[in-house]
Amino acid sequence: MGFAIFAIVVLVLPILFGIGIYNKLVTLKNRFKNAWAQIDVQLQRRHDLIPNLVETAKAYMAHEKDTLERVIQARNQAVAAQKSVNAAPGEGVAQLAKAEGALNGALANFFALSESYPDLKANQTMASLMEELTSTENKVGFARQAYNDAAMNYNTYREQFPNNVVAGMFTFKEAELYEVEEPAARQAVKVSFQ
Repeated sequence: MGFAIFAIVVLVLPILFGIGIYNKLVTLKNRFKNAWAQIDVQLQRRHDLIPNLVETAKAYMAHEKDTLERVIQARNQAVAAQKSVNAAPGEGVAQLAKAEGALNGALANFFALSESYPDLKANQTMASLMEELTSTENKVGFARQAYNDAAMNYNTYREQFPNNVVAGMFTFKEAELYEVEEPAARQAVKVSFQ
């Protein structure tokens, strides 16, 4: 009788331990997915503001068509990269960071060029859009930090022994961190109409 109870405990205890590890992995994975969703909301807001910004500037910067087209092209590439990450949160984040870096560069050129148009600088719609974009840039930065924290916690737990055994059995993949590669892209877009 005592041996039977001992045998059941020896068999059941590892199963319960494995279930606990699995549940913790699911919890941490859902946290980094939620953190990604927060980035997604802010990036979508940013991507939605950019066409309005370009459209407002078109009337003033008609002969700067090349710059305006580069901004829209960079925005479209960033939107495509964002959709790719949304399909599998935690994967493809490096491509998104690269696309967002290119968008930051195109916006920086746009803002630098727009400085030479006093009527554009005085336009209330443009000023409002620029303020919204600056606010959104800050929110993206905070959301990126929260995502990276959640992804790091998930990755650390996933890689620890014996968690890595359970993670491998159930194919819990590593979550990519959202890292900005280009030094210029690490800085928020500077908006100044004064």
